[in-house]
Amino acid sequence: MNPNTTIYFSRLLGSKVFGEADDFVGRLRDLIVDVGSQRPKVVAASISTREGQRLVDSGPIRVRRVEGRYSFVASALRDASLSTENLLYLKKHLIDKQIVDVDGRKLVRVNDLVLDSGSSGSFLVAVDVGLEGLFRRLGFAKPLSRLLRVFGKSLPSKLILWNEVEAVDFSSTQIKLSKAYSKLDGIHPSDLADILEELDHASRVALFNSLDEERAADVLEELEPGAQVRILENMSDERAADVLEKMPADEVADILDELKAEKAERLLAEMETSSSSEVRTLMAYPEDSVGSLMSKDYVFFNQSMKVADAMAELRTVKPEAEVVYSVYVLDARGKYVATVSLRDIVVADPQARLGEIMNSVTDPLHDTDGAGSLAELMLKYKLHTAPVVDAEGKMAGTIVIEDVLEYVMHKR
Repeated sequence: MNPNTTIYFSRLLGSKVFGEADDFVGRLRDLIVDVGSQRPKVVAASISTREGQRLVDSGPIRVRRVEGRYSFVASALRDASLSTENLLYLKKHLIDKQIVDVDGRKLVRVNDLVLDSGSSGSFLVAVDVGLEGLFRRLGFAKPLSRLLRVFGKSLPSKLILWNEVEAVDFSSTQIKLSKAYSKLDGIHPSDLADILEELDHASRVALFNSLDEERAADVLEELEPGAQVRILENMSDERAADVLEKMPADEVADILDELKAEKAERLLAEMETSSSSEVRTLMAYPEDSVGSLMSKDYVFFNQSMKVADAMAELRTVKPEAEVVYSVYVLDARGKYVATVSLRDIVVADPQARLGEIMNSVTDPLHDTDGAGSLAELMLKYKLHTAPVVDAEGKMAGTIVIEDVLEYVMHKR
C-alpha cells in the first residue's frame, strides 16, 4: 500500500486487483492481520479469482486511488505462508462483531476499521463503532450526510484506537491468540461481569475460561445468578471447584443453591474438605435466616494479645477489605467475647492489650435469627459488620453490610 495513507476498510472491500501488467486478477474479499504485536500488521490478502479464493502475501500489493475509487496493483502474486496463531481476518472476525471498549468498559459493535499505511507496511489502527461507519459500509454515508447537513445535523462518528479495544467475539472460530484478552486485566471484576453477561453463550464461556482462578472467582462473584449457573454448567467439575475454592464460603453457598442438586454435590465433593465443609454448613441454614447470609471469613484474637502483635498479624494475613472492618475477641473455647474495630486498633497504644480497648457491649446476632430486621439493625447502630454466634455462644461468622443490602434488594 502507498505510504502515509489512512483508509477505511469498507472502501477496500470488493476492490479490483490487477497484476503487474494491469491485467484483472480478481477482487479483494478480506485482509489478514497479525495481532501478536501492539500494531497489528496486514500480512495477507484474500482475493476472489476466476479459479476460486486465493490467499496471497500482501507485501507486493499497493493501493491505487483514481477518482475516489480504490483498486489494488500487485507487482507479484505470492501465496501467503501464515502461522496458525494471532491472525485475524478483518471482515470475517471483526466486522459486525462485538469488541470491548477497554476505556469505556463496555461492549461495542465494529462497523468499520481504519488502516494506516507506511513504508514499513500497513497496520490496523482503529475501529469505527459509530453510525457513520455503519452507513459508510452500506454505501449511504455520503448522501445521508449531505441530507443531514441541510438540517444542521451530522452522522455520529466514533473511532477507538486498536490498543484501547479487545476482540472477544470468537464463538464460531478456531482462532489461537498468544495473548488472549490481556487488555482486560485492568478492568474491574464487576465491569467484566457486565461485559460477560452481554456476550453470546459460547463467547462468554471462552472468555471466562481464559481467566486465572483468582480473577475468575472475582468475576463469578459479580455475575447474576443465572449467568453464574450457565458458566458453571459449562466448566469441568475440577476447574469449577478450583474457582469456587477462591471465593468466600457464603458466596459459594448462594451459587450452589441455584444449581441442580446433583451438580452441586459433585462440586462440593471435588472441593477441598475444609472449603466444602464451610459451604455445607451455610447451605444447611433455613432461607432468610441470619446464618444463611453470614460469612465464615473473619479475624479473631485473644484479649491478652498486644495491639502491636495484632497489627503484625493483620499485615501477615492480609484479609480482604470487608473482613477487616472489625476483629473479634474469642475465649479459649471459641466463644464470642467482644468486638474491636480496626479504627480502635490503629489509634491505640501499640503496647495496650486488646482486652483494654475491646467493645464488650456489642451484642452478637444469633445464626438462627430471622434476617428481616438486619438492615434496620445495622443502620441504627451504624455497623459495617456484626458478629454471629451459635446456640452455644461460639463464633459462627459475621454479617457484612454489603450482603444485607444485596439481600434487601433481592427481596424487593
